Amino acid sequence: MGGVQSFREFCDRTKNPNVRMSLPAVCFVWQTAMIILFGVFIRYNEESDTHWVEYRKEKNISDIENDFYFRYPSFQDVHVMIFVGFGFLMTFLKRYSFGAVGFNFLIAAFGLQWALLMQGWFHSLDYTDGKIKIGVESLINADFCVAGCLIAYGAVLGKVSPVQLMVLTLFGITLFAVEEYIILDLIHARDAGGSMVIHTFGGYYGLSISWMLYRPCLDQSSRLQGSVYHSDLFAMIGTLFLWMFWPSFNSAITDHGDGQHRAAINTYLALAATVLTTVAISSLFQKHGKLDMVHIQNSTLAGGVAVGTAAEFMLMPYGSLIVGFCCGIVSTLGYIYLTPFMEKYMKIQDTCGIHNLHAMPGVIGGIVGAITAAAASESVYGTEGLINTFDFEGAYKNMVPTKQGGHQAAGLCVAICFGVGGGILVGFILRLPIWGDVADDNCFDDEPYWELPEDEESIPPILQYNNHMQNKDIAESNFTVEQN
Repeated sequence: MGGVQSFREFCDRTKNPNVRMSLPAVCFVWQTAMIILFGVFIRYNEESDTHWVEYRKEKNISDIENDFYFRYPSFQDVHVMIFVGFGFLMTFLKRYSFGAVGFNFLIAAFGLQWALLMQGWFHSLDYTDGKIKIGVESLINADFCVAGCLIAYGAVLGKVSPVQLMVLTLFGITLFAVEEYIILDLIHARDAGGSMVIHTFGGYYGLSISWMLYRPCLDQSSRLQGSVYHSDLFAMIGTLFLWMFWPSFNSAITDHGDGQHRAAINTYLALAATVLTTVAISSLFQKHGKLDMVHIQNSTLAGGVAVGTAAEFMLMPYGSLIVGFCCGIVSTLGYIYLTPFMEKYMKIQDTCGIHNLHAMPGVIGGIVGAITAAAASESVYGTEGLINTFDFEGAYKNMVPTKQGGHQAAGLCVAICFGVGGGILVGFILRLPIWGDVADDNCFDDEPYWELPEDEESIPPILQYNNHMQNKDIAESNFTVEQN
């Protein structure tokens, strides 16, 4: 009983804002720690180091074969998706646009530094000198890592403090690096576009945290949970950036040549099919056949999520269209029926509907990847193509496609387990009353965390008139008389 009482006293003390975790302190301490860790561990790889000149002469290759020229265009696209696409997609709330874009900016910049370290320790640690060697592909993978946390942010949008978001990101990237290593390296699953590693994990990680942080009195902020005309338009900017650059996202780290080419084509087609299906289902299930902007902003992207795992496989163009078609239906119906059900009966308050855009399409993507891998054959891929696509080399040189399909399914299970288990654990940590989160009646509002400009001054009404000069003169004279 004494321990419980002490904990309650601690919680009471932390209700004082002066005792809560300070955002400036967290930022300064974190950045200092990153400088130290980067100084100890991070170095340029051979393609970004000044010794590249010697390296290319030794290997008899030219500058154009430097990985920068293959990867940097894709990196630019992925970077835009992370900071512009995800940021603006979440600006749909009428009074939380600063938080949507600004905190997205904060946790992405915060997280990519930690991601370079965590992924480096698992994937690019040089055991000869104990250093992590980074290049342009490392930057892409760090952005991928951050994407999982930004997906999770969507579930708790408007309900948590910036310090809570940084804690969510710190643990999320750590969990991501571990599950990615297990899925890609130990299980040997292929997941070029991250349907399992990024979207399934990020989706269920965010949903589990949202479940742990359930607010029974959130209806006190219901006045701010909706959108207005211009906020939905800003969110559509995010949608279009994501939609346009998703082929780069799914193909960014695939093999040069046919794999990258095929991933871009498959994603392109899946996204196109999803748009038409989303529009059809939205119109069909809404009153008077009108479209719901929520569906257009989100469900139109589901095909890009679902085709991610199988993007570099021989899915075939018609197969990509089928994946996009199915995801448009599943995602749109999820927004119509599943999101309200989850909030009412499962106590999961999913602000952005990440279950419909990321979690479910991610699972579909994992299943599509498993089926496509298991059905692979030499007649379709060719002997060398089969080895190259699924990396049947070294310890896996005797692997057969049917077994690879089982490994793909195992990877999906790992992603779900890490997402749900990690989310529950981190959600428990975030429930501690030391993070400075807002009260129920202040959610979805920028005011607690941002200096806001004053509302526009009211502009005196201007009498309207047509272009005929005589009418203009009469209108102005009448307006003067009325004023006097």
